[in-house]
Formats: sequence, structure tokens, C-alpha cells
Amino acid sequence: MTYKITHHSGFVVPGDALDLLWQRVAGMRDEVRFAKVGAGLRATWGEDRLTATERDEREEIGRRAVLDVVCEVCANAPELKSDWFAISPLR
Repeated sequence: MTYKITHHSGFVVPGDALDLLWQRVAGMRDEVRFAKVGAGLRATWGEDRLTATERDEREEIGRRAVLDVVCEVCANAPELKSDWFAISPLR
């Protein structure tokens, strides 16, 4: 499943926040893979074993996996705050 990572509308976010996040997640290959698409970021969560699970539930599980990675990266990067980013399924 693919997710888009954007600026969270509820926070004042530096203009380079997505670029700073990209510098930290580029090349990560665990459960979540990241890509830069134009000015935005995409995350692919490859959990295909959940085919019997409802789509909404799978989307939320994947969104949470992407969010967990973003939160971990931000916790280790003083220039980033996880609150700056919104993660949603790409449809």
C-alpha cells in the first residue's frame, strides 16, 4: 500500500520539512520504503499477508507503520517534529 506524506495542516511547518525528512529516510528498506515524488514523499508498506483483512483496517495498519518510522526518525533528529507530517493512503 502506498501513502503520501504531506505537511500537517494543524501546525506551522518549515518549508523544508519534507526535504529534511527525506534526507533521513532515503534508502530505508525495512517494512517501509520511501520515495521522493516531486515536492512530496511517498511511503510504501509491503504488508501483503493481510489479504483477508478489510481494506480500511489494512490501510490503518500500514499508516501506523509509516507513522512509527516517521516518529522514530523525528525523535532522533532535533530539527524535525513528527507533528509536522500527515500520512494518508494514496488513492
